[in-house]
Amino acid sequence: MLNDMTKGTPSKVLLSFAFPIILSGMFQQLYNIADSVIAGHFAGVDALAAVGASYPITMLFIAIATGAGVGCSVVISQLFGAGTLGKLKTAISTSILTIIGLSIALTLIGLLICNPLMRLMNTPEDIFADSALYLRIYICGLFFLFTYNIATAIFNGLGDSKTPLYFLIFSSLFNVILDLVFVAVFKMGVAGVALATFIAQGLSSIAALLYLIYKVKKIHTDEVSTRFDLEILAHISRIAVPSIIQQSIVSVGQLCVQALVNSYGATVVAGYSSAIKMDSFFKIVIMSMGNAVSNFTAQNLGAGKIERVPQGYRAALKVMFGYSMLSLLIVLLFSNQLIGIFVDSVSGSAVISIGSQYMYIVSAAYFAFALLMVGNGILRGAGYMKGFTTSTLTDLFVRVIGSYILAYLIGYEAIWISIPVGWIVGMGVCSVFYKKGSWKKPFIEKTS
Repeated sequence: MLNDMTKGTPSKVLLSFAFPIILSGMFQQLYNIADSVIAGHFAGVDALAAVGASYPITMLFIAIATGAGVGCSVVISQLFGAGTLGKLKTAISTSILTIIGLSIALTLIGLLICNPLMRLMNTPEDIFADSALYLRIYICGLFFLFTYNIATAIFNGLGDSKTPLYFLIFSSLFNVILDLVFVAVFKMGVAGVALATFIAQGLSSIAALLYLIYKVKKIHTDEVSTRFDLEILAHISRIAVPSIIQQSIVSVGQLCVQALVNSYGATVVAGYSSAIKMDSFFKIVIMSMGNAVSNFTAQNLGAGKIERVPQGYRAALKVMFGYSMLSLLIVLLFSNQLIGIFVDSVSGSAVISIGSQYMYIVSAAYFAFALLMVGNGILRGAGYMKGFTTSTLTDLFVRVIGSYILAYLIGYEAIWISIPVGWIVGMGVCSVFYKKGSWKKPFIEKTS
């Protein structure tokens, strides 16, 4: 279960660890895509738009879960790298209990603000009811979302990226099967799509959490450990709280962009939603590499092996450059076919055109996105939240403000242009922080 990334050739160790994380991300996106494909083909374009309209709100909850997981994973990685297994076990149990409490609180809040949020986003009336229904069911499953994310974060912090992959493969395949049963067979529409995710994610998250608890109990140490520790929670919070705020602000920015897109009607919403799902599939590989670099950085800084981090950084960028070029080629050759899987090629021709236009523009800047994600992975893994937050918020600010200004001047097409511009500016800021080197001191050492 435990995988020490402070030993061996850095490039080989990092890439071996990153590969299962990348596969996990791809499977996660596949079942998100499956939701939209099945909704679009068996329930119509309006159903596709309804699922897509609530997507930024679901991403807000995912952002909170991810941000909390970042804090837990970084601290666990650094404790593991330092070899303090007693504190490590305490950090794991503290993380689990905290995340469970957070998920319950957010479920109650989410159910209260569901409809007002949909109104705030200018959700078109013809898809409002279905969008709100999908979102309510999704919110009821937040406990499962958060428990799965914390289990994955802990496994990754311990250097085990394979176990979360196995649970995610099960969840993804089961989700697709349930989608087909509920939507194609029982004609449950948007509610069927939401229930499929709820059930599949629920089973997977509970199984992952129970397996994690079983494995952690088998970690032998003579050091004292406790179920909950406020000092450990403070360490986690110093990374988790800025990460949650940063991730949430990013999601709020996406909500703002979605509200702008919604103002152009259901067809543009459907085209944007289809493209976002396909774009997310390509980007998840890059984001997963950033997450892997984060854990790799945390372990090596915890062990005092700073010189290994730049080696991992260079190895990650080489792989991401090749991947970015391949992704761009695929989009240029097959964009219409990729977007076409979401809708009928005749009735959905306008949706395909809008979605393809989006993909052409953003895919050209995938390597800039990779530079941003890998650089941020190092800053985050080191616990250098000043640099991480600044570069991320710069990217967000440019994208959101640029979207509104350019859309007013040109039209909805300009929204797509602001996305790569934001990546490029954010990448520049991130590179400055990386080269300054202020991130090189381990977070645990800084705050102990």
